Amino acid sequence: MKKLISIKNVILSFIFIIVLWQIAFLTSNFNKALFPSPYQALQAFLEMIKDGSIFVHIGTSMYRFGIGYISAIIVAVLLGLILGWFKGIFQYVNPLVQLVRPISPMAWMPFIVLWFGIGDTPAIVIIFIAAFFPVLLSTVSAVGGINPIYFKVSKNFGIKQPQIMWKIIFPAAFPQIANGIHLALGTAWIFLVAGEMVGAQSGLGYLIIDARNNLRADILLATIIVIGLIGLLLDTLLKWAEKKILKSWGGAL
Repeated sequence: MKKLISIKNVILSFIFIIVLWQIAFLTSNFNKALFPSPYQALQAFLEMIKDGSIFVHIGTSMYRFGIGYISAIIVAVLLGLILGWFKGIFQYVNPLVQLVRPISPMAWMPFIVLWFGIGDTPAIVIIFIAAFFPVLLSTVSAVGGINPIYFKVSKNFGIKQPQIMWKIIFPAAFPQIANGIHLALGTAWIFLVAGEMVGAQSGLGYLIIDARNNLRADILLATIIVIGLIGLLLDTLLKWAEKKILKSWGGAL
């Protein structure tokens, strides 16, 4: 029942946005070439489906996103578990993390392009940077907040490292780690598009720049909608995976 309500809410929200968009189109004085209607954006989307270009760009973006995001999660969770357990080490690492974390990933783009050139790698590196710090800090915080009773019980049962890390610490910290992974998903998806707008010749970000350069505002808006829908789908899939993992560990849904 919740799934039906969720789908219904998404559809109603989408219809509401389309209606507002159509009203703005009818009441504004902008040139139609600069501010297209929902119908024009739909026609542009169908045009991209017909020539297959949208699927190529989506596939390229998802490839970059998958590599950058998943690698960031793996590295950040492993490092976060270690630093969260060895708090003395984290006291020395934390100032460096807090110094680098607020810097926008795009600030590194000139160096990334110089080091790696254009293509897939710059976008992957940008995604990695964007996703890494939220997951790292949430993992460290989650490990530090584990109830000490878990460790007492594990000691009574004779559980030692590395079993404690994977059987006690990680499952107990997972709900908070998942929050960081959710936060990283949105941040990484945003910076994927930004990275492709600068250091790539393909992908959804590049498609936006290409549409702007060719004065195709209809394609630009259609691409923006596609980016939003894919982001929504990714978030939904991530929540579904989280529920499955929690259920397998006997956690609350």
